[in-house]
Amino acid sequence: MKRIFDVQPWHVITHTFEPADKRLQESMTSLGNGYMGMRGFFEEDYSGDSLLGTYLGGVWYPDKTRVGWWKNGYPKYFGKVINAINFIRMNFLINGEKLDLAQDDFDQFELDLNLKSAVLTRSFVVKKGQTQIKFKFERFLSVAQKELSVQRVSFENLGDQAVEVRVISAIDSNVQNEDANYDEHFWQVLEINPQYLIAQTKPNQFGTPQFTTGIQVSHQTTLTEVAQSVTDTEVQHTFETQLEPGQVGTIEKRVIVVTSRDYETREALITAMGQLMEAISNSSYAQLLDDHQAIWAERWAQSDVKIQGDVAAQQGMRFNLFGLFTTYYGDDARLNFGPKGFTGEKYGGATYWDTEAFCIPVYLGITKPAITKNLLRYRYDQLDGAFINAQEQGLKGALYPMVTFNGIECHNEWEITFEEIHRNSDVAFAIYNYTKYTGDQSYVLNEGSEVLTEISRFWADRVHYSQRKGQYMIHGVTGPDEYENNVDNNWYTNYLARWTLEYTLKIIDQVAPEQANKLAVTAQERQHWQSIVDKMYLPYDTELGIFEQHDGFLDKALAPTSEIPADQRPINQNWSWDRILRSPYIKQGDVIQGLWNFIDDFSEGEKKRNFDFYEPLTVHESSLSPSVYSIIAADLHYEDKAVELYERTARLDLDNYNNDTDDGLHITAMTGGWLAIVHGFAGMRVSDAGELSYKPFLPKKWESYSFRQVFRDHIIEITVDLGGAHVQLIEGDPLSIMVNGERQVLENK
Repeated sequence: MKRIFDVQPWHVITHTFEPADKRLQESMTSLGNGYMGMRGFFEEDYSGDSLLGTYLGGVWYPDKTRVGWWKNGYPKYFGKVINAINFIRMNFLINGEKLDLAQDDFDQFELDLNLKSAVLTRSFVVKKGQTQIKFKFERFLSVAQKELSVQRVSFENLGDQAVEVRVISAIDSNVQNEDANYDEHFWQVLEINPQYLIAQTKPNQFGTPQFTTGIQVSHQTTLTEVAQSVTDTEVQHTFETQLEPGQVGTIEKRVIVVTSRDYETREALITAMGQLMEAISNSSYAQLLDDHQAIWAERWAQSDVKIQGDVAAQQGMRFNLFGLFTTYYGDDARLNFGPKGFTGEKYGGATYWDTEAFCIPVYLGITKPAITKNLLRYRYDQLDGAFINAQEQGLKGALYPMVTFNGIECHNEWEITFEEIHRNSDVAFAIYNYTKYTGDQSYVLNEGSEVLTEISRFWADRVHYSQRKGQYMIHGVTGPDEYENNVDNNWYTNYLARWTLEYTLKIIDQVAPEQANKLAVTAQERQHWQSIVDKMYLPYDTELGIFEQHDGFLDKALAPTSEIPADQRPINQNWSWDRILRSPYIKQGDVIQGLWNFIDDFSEGEKKRNFDFYEPLTVHESSLSPSVYSIIAADLHYEDKAVELYERTARLDLDNYNNDTDDGLHITAMTGGWLAIVHGFAGMRVSDAGELSYKPFLPKKWESYSFRQVFRDHIIEITVDLGGAHVQLIEGDPLSIMVNGERQVLENK
């Protein structure tokens, strides 16, 4: 655990700069607007360690994956987000000497990410001999105009002599990834001039799309432009000024970024850039900022979670929501959540099962249903790729990928790619979850029924029948706990497969005749699916009264995590993989994940026995883990444990719990704070009949908490304080709900 920023309700701010923590600072001050994003690296030259990362939604490249032990069925490539052209670079020379905070003497440093307005500012006073200049950098990625990046830098001469300041503003295509293709360059420049740069990703041997991006720049400044230069890879604009004592200079840089995802030809890219730049040409910096902040204000008004009495908890909660909103807000159904969002290269920027299992439950509560429906549509639109993934394994139906940009599996670890197949049912569960929560059956009875049918066909082919036990089994899998590979009969996987088949049988009985004809589920298939439902093997230990995580788990040398020496945690950074696989230690919720998915289907005794057994064995080294355990702990009235795990999930990155935030934030795990409070502390549930209920408690060190929730054309505000729970209808028709077992009818006052 390491805390490098001050604890404030709306700011991630520090007044110290430690070069050793530079990457941590960059991760935690990342910006994004759903369309593009970047780490909080410095605009100017910095000769110390840094990870310069700028990323464009949906722009990726196939990394090399073929290795000596490649086998049939392996993915042909590992898709990865690539570092986009650096369009924010602005270097400074002071009396001819380069500004470089890795070398210069400076003080009064401040780095501030304003969560409310999504603006990053940085200021300091740099000293070069007798010269002192105060710099202030500001930047934001507009949510009012998704293609727009805005920067403003001001610099004041604090000395008593005139100072020459030179600014070199650049668009630089000479960029690389640290974590892909062995330091190769991805971009080839097609056209370059002082106004714009057009570049395309280089060809690849796998036949995946090449992406073209266009970047156009304009400047507003008190300085004089003295030069423009163009090389094969870079555009530079050079500005100069003579700053008298007390004088302030400013330069504003506006950049328009467009890609071939939206415009098919180079001519269309150029036209679009010009039109978008022209549309903002008469707007001041203040006007552009106001438009941006107004939209953020609307988002916070609908989704802010307010906590009184615990500033660290408050900051963590808002930081979580900020990270989610900067990654995805549903504007483009072709996009999705990457586990690191726009904050780093790890995980390749692709879509994982995190979306269905963790992001959708949050977005159902904080956004309009259309936004969540886009996430479901994303999977439907990639159904053809899921067919290919199943065919690669010689199986029927559809296998949704563990990692993807286009529906084709593009992850190169066998134990994850083709053993962690529970994600197929997580996609099915998301359809059920959306339908139950919203009451909207339009998706499940149409596109969703196709997805469910093809997933069920996969499961029906993937299971095998054990003649010895007279039950269906699934061997050779990895469950959500990735510290257990190639196991037989993972309880979560088997349970979800059985549930998916049962749910699909229910849905295909409800679809319209023409849709039933399209699905073409035969009587023989129905009979086979029902047989699997009736005879699925689910590991269970009668002596302990628990669901066994997988066959043989209880034969391990069971010992609680408290016996692991502190200097060996996290074990994934200190132990060999072999030792981890042999240990009883659980990376994240597995059985507990299943209990959360179907929390009302299990008795209190079942939940208690399983939680009491598995939680002491869980190291929570997956960022997705603490929130699930927090919810179940709250459900069992283990309030202190629920709060402890909330604090871990809400401040996972802010406090660098797992010592891995330097390479990017855990964006999909940022759902955890909201889930722990709303599903956990507030006890929010929606029954299969569509009834909303709450059973809230107030953490001991909190004075109150409140949140707004979107539910079936209603907006509800829930406040929990020392006086109990108070529920108010903000928008919508009267609504009947249950609070602590008592019925309340909410009316809009």
